[in-house]
Amino acid sequence: MKDWKKITTAGLATMMAVTMVGCSSTKESDKSTTDTATKEKVKLVFARGKDSTGASTKLVDAFKKSHPDIDVELREMPSDSNQSHDQYVTMFSAKSAEIDVFDLDVIWPAEFAQAGYLLPLDRFIQQDSIKTDDYIKGAYTAGSFNGQQWTMPKFIDTGLLFYRTDLVKEVPKTWDDLIKVAKATKGQGGTQFGYLMQAKQYEGIVCNFVEFAASYGGKIVDDKGQVVINNPGTIKGLSKMIEVAKSDFVPSNITTFTEQESHTAFLEGQAPMIRNWPYQYAMAQDPKQSKIVDKIGVAPLPAGDAGSAATLGGWLAGINKNSKHPKEAWEFLKFMTGKEGQKITAIDGGSAPTYLPEYDDADVQKASPLFANKDFVNGISKAVPRPTSPQYSKISEVIQIEVSKAIAGQETAEQAVQAMETKMKEIVK
Repeated sequence: MKDWKKITTAGLATMMAVTMVGCSSTKESDKSTTDTATKEKVKLVFARGKDSTGASTKLVDAFKKSHPDIDVELREMPSDSNQSHDQYVTMFSAKSAEIDVFDLDVIWPAEFAQAGYLLPLDRFIQQDSIKTDDYIKGAYTAGSFNGQQWTMPKFIDTGLLFYRTDLVKEVPKTWDDLIKVAKATKGQGGTQFGYLMQAKQYEGIVCNFVEFAASYGGKIVDDKGQVVINNPGTIKGLSKMIEVAKSDFVPSNITTFTEQESHTAFLEGQAPMIRNWPYQYAMAQDPKQSKIVDKIGVAPLPAGDAGSAATLGGWLAGINKNSKHPKEAWEFLKFMTGKEGQKITAIDGGSAPTYLPEYDDADVQKASPLFANKDFVNGISKAVPRPTSPQYSKISEVIQIEVSKAIAGQETAEQAVQAMETKMKEIVK
């Protein structure tokens, strides 16, 4: 995979009070200054992967400006999410309190919640009347496990359909439409293929499978962590995925394609359509590496019987259960994933917000053409998380193996789904 608040009411009230006192009496002003100086600040440590954009530093500075009694130290973790994951596990399993707030990959919450690494957030969300419907549903629910909310969504990544505007005159609405368009446009404008996807035996094939299955109403694991993969929707979705992957309009070696191979072929003008992540847009518009500049459109992935679905990627943020300052940690987490924090992350970091109102902000829209594109917003709003389970890595491995077998013709969709059901139940029992 490619590795990638405005000042609070309380803060404003405090500032107004200080200002009013300063105007009324010099002695009162001196006393206020002395009290502030003697009051010990609460220090938080916020950990996240390497950020070359500088957005995290700006976000921390903005928070400290509006919360003068809370200091935040930014701690940089490895850019490799697997390395970050392992370091967190080492720290938290030892009940370390050295980190207060930290970023999580969307596939970690269930594992970390079950292990006791995360502080549940429900009481904070309720007491501050957080409007959870303002967040992209898939990004928010990715942090839910066993009936509790463990994280808040930070930014989102999701599967989208990118297409050549000079070749695709009618954007496919369904997977059957895509098959027709792919067949009709293959060979036009110097193309060799009709469609590109990721079908190598790695995490990318899981993402593609989740999208096909969910678009036909299939589900892999339910809200209680029980395996429910063996259902008509999942079987139909996998059957459609097999049909596309074995067609003559995708590369004959599609089972070797990751994001790297698929986006390279698309940039070279070899196909009119591709399933990929949002980063594809910027690359296609870069004349240094793209032959299709100003010829790219974006849309939600095609729909199955149950509608369009896209695999959720991106990052969430949570609080270390052993933090010595949970109230202050929540204030920072709330700021970071709320209106002002999301705006900084979008404008300075270039990451897609999970807080939907930000897509109506003129400054956010100006930061990236995608953020002003309704098709992009509709596409990411349909994002669905991968199976929520503490055993996700093992479940992913099972999906990779069985879907690969099905595409290779070694077993039918029904047989692959039955095999996945049997193996997954062994993993989660």
